[in-house]
Amino acid sequence: MRLSRYFLPVLKENPAEAQIVSHRYMLRAGMVKQASAGIYSWLPMGFKVLRKLENIIHEEQARAGHIPIQMPILQGADLWRESGRYDDYGEEMLRMKDRHGRDMLYTPTAEELVTDIFRAHVGSYKELPLTLYQIQWKFRDEIRPRFGVMRGREFLMKDGYNFDLTKEDALHSYNRHLVSYLRTYERMGLQAIPMRADSGPIGGDDTHEFLVLAETGESEVFYDSQITDLKFGDREIDFDDRAACQAVLEEFTSRYARTDETHDEALFNKIPEERRRVARGIEVGQIFYFGTKYSEPLGATVVNEKGERVPVHMGSHGIGVSRLIGAIIEASHDDKGIIWPEGVTPFHCGIVNLRQGDAEADGACDAIYRSLTALGLEPLYDDRDERAGAKFASMDLIGLPWRITVGPRGLKNGVVELTSRRTGESEELPPEQAILRIAQIYGKAAA
Repeated sequence: MRLSRYFLPVLKENPAEAQIVSHRYMLRAGMVKQASAGIYSWLPMGFKVLRKLENIIHEEQARAGHIPIQMPILQGADLWRESGRYDDYGEEMLRMKDRHGRDMLYTPTAEELVTDIFRAHVGSYKELPLTLYQIQWKFRDEIRPRFGVMRGREFLMKDGYNFDLTKEDALHSYNRHLVSYLRTYERMGLQAIPMRADSGPIGGDDTHEFLVLAETGESEVFYDSQITDLKFGDREIDFDDRAACQAVLEEFTSRYARTDETHDEALFNKIPEERRRVARGIEVGQIFYFGTKYSEPLGATVVNEKGERVPVHMGSHGIGVSRLIGAIIEASHDDKGIIWPEGVTPFHCGIVNLRQGDAEADGACDAIYRSLTALGLEPLYDDRDERAGAKFASMDLIGLPWRITVGPRGLKNGVVELTSRRTGESEELPPEQAILRIAQIYGKAAA
């Protein structure tokens, strides 16, 4: 993409309404525009990052054996009355009537709807286990939406639902989701710590939230510092191997890590003092096991091996996709702008032409742009007729991990400048070597 042809409405000044870093930089970098309180339009670069996150989630869900579906944003109220949640959910649920006077609601979550799908089509234990998931917009009518996409009213969410014959089977599904979430967050450049949490209106006794440590987090968290040394890394896990999945759960949840809602001061004080940490965290996902809470009232049953009809055991598992962008920025920025991790960056590399209109500089930039594109990479070429300082400021603000700077002086010596956004370190290289370096970083084979 050439910046002269892209829609990137960058703001020079900090918006007055932005209280935290992620909100400020998302507005300034032209990623979103507020439509109304807690509701945003996603502009090209913000939408591009959303799609990157979605792709990672789909890949890791497929790896775990989970199946994507798409459910409607609007639901009828009858299912929620069956489950008993229609009156219990509270004012966060946006309720309405259609033209025929039927009670409708804008989806805050979809346990009832997916259970209805299951009960209509699955009748035997032989069709289990089954996990269905979607990535869909949700709405919760926050009383005071704030912090941009971090606490909006409309948000994009991955919500998954497992159906299993027994509690033991369902707890394996729980473990499988924990493993897949660890992989997902690490691919996004995040360390998301699973913490014992409160189930809230979803219900159930077994639940962990995944939190990213950040000063602006909405939750106070208490944890053993040893947990921040844990990495899932490149290990391969057989998701059908119960012992292997259970071992990962124990590895990542055996050390103390809890939100303020479930904090136990006595247990916390048993940790050596030098390892006790109190911080703030941003919730980016949660997994639940809630047994037959929905299957019993909604009649989601199967015939077991003995010919008995029994309710299935269920769980639900969410990732806050749109709020993840805010969390990534809160965890990865400096005073110049965003610093995207390579796994989620909207463009792999920026190209800055220091002298637009100079035949040699234009030609070199075009050649680099074509070479990177041919390798399956997406560069953003700043070909605007702007001064160098403005181009550098824009690149720093939007936070692409790597920048190739091309100018007449360097070209006379046969080199361009390759700069890391994260470290600020620069290196002069021949253009073809800079291209090779970018290709290697992103795992692309250079031609």
